[in-house]
Amino acid sequence: MLGTLAKWLRLFGFDTFYANNEMKDGELLQIAKKENRILVTRDKELIFRGRKQSLQVIKISSTDLDVQLKHVLHDVPIDEEAVLSRCSLCNTILEEIKKNEVKNRVPEKIYENNDIFWFCPKCDKIYWMGSHYDKITAKINEIKR
Repeated sequence: MLGTLAKWLRLFGFDTFYANNEMKDGELLQIAKKENRILVTRDKELIFRGRKQSLQVIKISSTDLDVQLKHVLHDVPIDEEAVLSRCSLCNTILEEIKKNEVKNRVPEKIYENNDIFWFCPKCDKIYWMGSHYDKITAKINEIKR
């Protein structure tokens, strides 16, 4: 339901668990309790059940991503050092990788124009500071204001 928000929370550096469609509410509540997670949801029943179990719950009402992010960030502080430290796809902490190790794994132009790369040890996605990086950091700075 909030997949785009989950992706952006990862870009902000938050350890973000995103439940798949098959996961039952009870299982999700159990994970949130066991891992001391904040439950971020639009599901009214889940909000009620989470609060009943004394979980911290952030109720999302808007469908606008910027409003959603500002709402979450109002309640949860940003760790500046964690920004852009996680894989946006799987939530794993990124690791730096030597340029010569990505030579045949990124487009040639990307390889030629960048010196610093990161990779996700879980899903093997490669990251670099391209135009998408500039757009992401601009959005992060805009939301933080």
